[in-house]
Amino acid sequence: MDLIERYSEVCQRAARVGGEVLLDWAGRFSVREKGPSDLVTEADLAAQNAIRNVLLGEFPDHGFLAEENENITGAAADCRWIVDPLDGTMNYVHHMPNFSVSIALEQRGEVIVGTVFDPSNGECYSAAKGRGAFLNGNRLTVSGNSTLDQALVAVSFAAQVRRDDPEIAQFIEVMLRAQGIRRMGSSALNLSYLAAGRFDGYWSKATKIWDIAAGALLVTEAGGTITDYDGGPLAIAKPQFIAAATAPLHKELRELLWSRRS
Repeated sequence: MDLIERYSEVCQRAARVGGEVLLDWAGRFSVREKGPSDLVTEADLAAQNAIRNVLLGEFPDHGFLAEENENITGAAADCRWIVDPLDGTMNYVHHMPNFSVSIALEQRGEVIVGTVFDPSNGECYSAAKGRGAFLNGNRLTVSGNSTLDQALVAVSFAAQVRRDDPEIAQFIEVMLRAQGIRRMGSSALNLSYLAAGRFDGYWSKATKIWDIAAGALLVTEAGGTITDYDGGPLAIAKPQFIAAATAPLHKELRELLWSRRS
């Protein structure tokens, strides 16, 4: 096992441990408000602690960045784990199955390993830079769809999107042109589904680095296209993006979104 394989194995193990914690806590936690539409639970924090123990137990000199206000700088400053212990909190607290654990390893600014684990369905999506994307060990490839009228597309909005926000106008335009559109509640799973050929496209201006670090790698390793909103290289630190199964579909989706950007 080389170092990348070891990173990937530990990443997947940590994601499964986090998922087990979430399932164990389901239905027995209290909920507090982090924002008007942004819920936090004890389960979220417990999963984060369990994930951190696995990752830093194996690689104690690595950094650790997580959603719940935790940023540890390790001795190996060029390696940092980026963790969302519960992506899809609203679904989770309402006992909806669309939630996930997302973990990525960033090395010198580039994501080299990523895992998204869906504990409800036992689906573990994994990728390593240059080595492909997989679902429970089976190689993934994007759908190959190249036209929006045949595409099933996902979208994520900000928690407090307003009626007059450009995002709403963009949503309506895509809804009228695409075969179907979904707002599922987990950015990490949306990107995983795109990598698996379930979705054909996905866009958002409302995600954070821990939401998409692993999923973006899954998409590219499965043969998809993901860029920033301007069409340039994706910067995960500023994750406003457009993703699609193919370059033609990406171009069509981007042009439509830009036509209603203001």
